[in-house]
Amino acid sequence: MSWQDDIDELNRRRALAENMGGAEKVARQHARGKMDARARIAALLDPGSFREIGKIAGRGSYDANGDLVDLAASNFIFGRGDIAGRAVVASADDFTVRGGAADAALHRKFVQCEAMAHELRLPLIRMIDGTGGGGSVKSLETMGYTYVPMVPGWEHIVTNLDTVPVVALALGPTAGLGAARTVASHYSVMVKGLSQVFAAGPAVAAAIGETIDKEGLGGTDIHCRNGVVDDEVASEAEAFAAARRFLSYLPQSVGSFGARTLCDDPVDRREDALLSAVPRNPAEVYAMRRVLTGVFDAGSVFEMGRRWGRAVITAFARLDGWPVAVLASDPSYLGGSWEAKTSEKAERLVKLADQFRLPIVHLVDNPGFMIGAEAERAGTIRYGVNAMNAIYRATVPLASVIVRRAYGIAGSAMSNAERFQYRFAWPSGDWGSLPIEGGIEVAYKSELEASADPAAHLADIRARLNKVRSPFRSAEHFMVEDIIDPRDTRPLLCEFATLAWARLAASG
Repeated sequence: MSWQDDIDELNRRRALAENMGGAEKVARQHARGKMDARARIAALLDPGSFREIGKIAGRGSYDANGDLVDLAASNFIFGRGDIAGRAVVASADDFTVRGGAADAALHRKFVQCEAMAHELRLPLIRMIDGTGGGGSVKSLETMGYTYVPMVPGWEHIVTNLDTVPVVALALGPTAGLGAARTVASHYSVMVKGLSQVFAAGPAVAAAIGETIDKEGLGGTDIHCRNGVVDDEVASEAEAFAAARRFLSYLPQSVGSFGARTLCDDPVDRREDALLSAVPRNPAEVYAMRRVLTGVFDAGSVFEMGRRWGRAVITAFARLDGWPVAVLASDPSYLGGSWEAKTSEKAERLVKLADQFRLPIVHLVDNPGFMIGAEAERAGTIRYGVNAMNAIYRATVPLASVIVRRAYGIAGSAMSNAERFQYRFAWPSGDWGSLPIEGGIEVAYKSELEASADPAAHLADIRARLNKVRSPFRSAEHFMVEDIIDPRDTRPLLCEFATLAWARLAASG
């Protein structure tokens, strides 16, 4: 009366599913320099932690007696696993089975995967390789009809963006729905030379008269510069490492808290290099990333989106083990001026931090919104105001450090001026409604024209104004809260992180 025969049949079907698209197609996948779907899941997750769901779903072939001859596995693999001991939902498209294009089994598995993530409040990692859409034009003849477009389960994708951290790894050509699934995430990665993202591939682009290869249409040089995808890495292993690290700063879901880690970097560490980090000559640039290294826990800075919106650095980091989100100006690009993409990038980071309850640290050196005809054509002011609105709407604690410049509307977007300003300024601080450079000649035009020595008179005016613009004058009137020795930045921000996380814990 045993069920052993059925268990044997189950195990046979499981073994057939392990074949994926067959030895030849798996070998072809490897020859392209790509890992297969099952190897990707094994490389991403903690060893032995994956429990696959729907493994034997697919298309069975049967003989005249109705007995299974072969099983063509579904091209979508998903299940529950662990990353650093924390439960996640992981999925991988199997390009060896019909190029990752959708089939009946995929649709329901795809929906169930997305639903599992938000209903159980588990982070989701999508490994995307293929179209993931509705098949090819050739499939119309097989079906015998066409249909009005829809995406089964897209509601769950939207819900996941509101409830759990979502990571998308583009690990091959991703078109149509595959591209949409890549973008519908909180953090996305492409592998240089291996991944491409596009609404439709080169063959379809040829129909509108464009002859272009996959890289030229949607490679990393396109999408890691325009902000469609956050980061470029050199290998699949680096993509998995980036996903794991991103998730390490975030909570399991909205409503829970990110984890504090053990920290052996002293809270009272004072970096002497910070004292000379900012040049006295305001025209000289400096390396803001070195400032980040000097301030945050050693080795904890995880930058995202380095190749787009480059006037601002967006990152996660830790202070005494507490996770925080980081905005930092980069004066080496456009002098730190916020143009449209920079503003979009800043807005995205602030919204992400607020959604997942991470305190924000903003290191400021912002001469204002980018000016000029190109900046106006790009709609810079609209994107800039959106970023400012995000900062004003954020409810998590925010600390700002004025490292150098803070001018105009963009400078005022450093924090919400209507709330308590947890703010410090370095002695290099330089602020106002607009920089005096370039404005003196206009403001003092008649006085300079009447002078016997306009050049000397201009130098005298500049010297007087430089005394007035001293940050100490602002501090006298409590227009800035505290001017600090730059070497005290880390201890003070560690104190902020402790207070911020206590407040977040108290507010639930």
